[in-house]
Amino acid sequence: MNHHFDFNQELILEDERVLLRPLRYDDVENLLGFSENEPEIWHFSLVRANGRKNLENYINIAMAARENRTEFPFIVFDKQSQRYAGSTRFYDIQFQLATLQLGYTWYGRDFQGTGLNKHCKYLLLSYAFEQLGMERVEFRADNDNHRSIAAMKSIGCKIDGVLRSNMPKADGGRRDSIVLSILKSEWPEVREALELKM
Repeated sequence: MNHHFDFNQELILEDERVLLRPLRYDDVENLLGFSENEPEIWHFSLVRANGRKNLENYINIAMAARENRTEFPFIVFDKQSQRYAGSTRFYDIQFQLATLQLGYTWYGRDFQGTGLNKHCKYLLLSYAFEQLGMERVEFRADNDNHRSIAAMKSIGCKIDGVLRSNMPKADGGRRDSIVLSILKSEWPEVREALELKM
């Protein structure tokens, strides 16, 4: 198991449907259409990426976190339509605890509900459990984000609980965060179920 992740690597994860590659500064142009035309994507996000300025800030924050070795952000390319579809990342990576979080995931509306997310999660979870040797992969969402919670449950996540008044919201107030996870012992079953759905 590789417990020493190389944050400088050009890690590419792909299958017949999707390609995940490291997010770069120049991906502003690849994602700008979503940023300018689909602001609702970030309704529940803690860091908004609507509009060019916010998108540049979003990518700069992600790149800085990669340089600090706490996060590894990806851009998502849909091979079916030959278009960039969104972004996702590993974050809160803690090798000494063998845990990480998977999140900051968003897709343009054309890609939502198309099965793309299941392919992405399959690639990311396979890498986390089988290459990095993680014992637990955690997911979090705004407890009011029912679409996101349903998507996480559909890939096999189990609910751990709700952290009340956990984070400030981008537009004021505070959010309750639901915490879900998949454990290494659950991964074989989750993997099999995902393979059937894909």
